[in-house]
Amino acid sequence: MDTSPVYLFISILVLAIIAVLMIFVIKSKPGTQLSKLTALAFAFIIAGIIFGEDRLLGYSLIAIGVILALLDIYYKMAGR
Repeated sequence: MDTSPVYLFISILVLAIIAVLMIFVIKSKPGTQLSKLTALAFAFIIAGIIFGEDRLLGYSLIAIGVILALLDIYYKMAGR
């Protein structure tokens, strides 16, 4: 059996656990919410991992997610 699907499944499982924990942490702290740009970046990164079989598509989606996350950081530091 090829180990690639096993690693992919473990990665998705770990990311799902982290996402659930983040949701509980965010709900416990009032006033902290994910911005729409952060959620979109997270979705692109997850999609890049899911579609990682096709390297061009997977890496492109991850790159878009990282760029969106950096834009979100820049906007938050600029005070917008």
